[in-house]
Amino acid sequence: MKPIPVTKDFPVVCVGGSAGGLDAYTRLLKHLPADLGIAVVIVNHLREVATQLHKILPRYTPMPVELITEGLVIRRNHVFIIPAQRDLHVLDGEFRLWPISKPRGWPDVITVFLRSLARNWDGKLIAIIVSGYDGDGAAALCEIREVGGITIAQELQTATQPEMPASAIASGCIDFVLSPENIARQIIILTQNDPMAQIMA
Repeated sequence: MKPIPVTKDFPVVCVGGSAGGLDAYTRLLKHLPADLGIAVVIVNHLREVATQLHKILPRYTPMPVELITEGLVIRRNHVFIIPAQRDLHVLDGEFRLWPISKPRGWPDVITVFLRSLARNWDGKLIAIIVSGYDGDGAAALCEIREVGGITIAQELQTATQPEMPASAIASGCIDFVLSPENIARQIIILTQNDPMAQIMA
C-alpha cells in the first residue's frame, strides 16, 4: 500500500490555557462543527500532572480526541492534546515531542508550540489563549500574526483565571477578545471565509 500523503495546508487552531482552561475548552468545542476541516490542538500548560483531557473532552465534541505521541500526523477534524512534561513542535506535518525546555517556574509550552507552527505550518493559523495563570503564549502571538495568522484571547470576565488572556491582550497582538462560545463562532467564520487557508500565497 502507498503511504497516505501528509498535507499541511489546512487550518490549525491552537488553544492554550491552564487553570480554568477545562471550562473554556468544553464551551468552545461544544460549538465547533465536526466537519470544519481544521485540526484543534489543545496546549494545556501542566508540568507534572498527567493530562486527562483526552478522556474528558470526547464528551463535548464529535471529533476524535487524541493524546499526542511522537510522529503523530496532524489531521483535519481531530482534537489533539499535548502530554505533560513535553515541549510540542511541528515538522513535516507531524507532531514532535521534545523534553520540556523550561523545567522550573511556569512552563512556556504554548509559546514553544506557537513559534514552531509559525515557522513550519503552511495552512492558516489561529492562536487562542484562554483561562490560566502566568503569560504563556503571549510572547509568540506577534509571530503568529506576522505569518498571517489570527490571534484570539478569552474575554476576561468569562475566564476562571484571567491572567493568561490578560497577558495575551497586553502583548498588543490580539485580533479578537471573545467568550469561548464566540471564539467558536469566529473560528467558523474565519475558516469558511478562507477555504484554501493558504497563508503563504
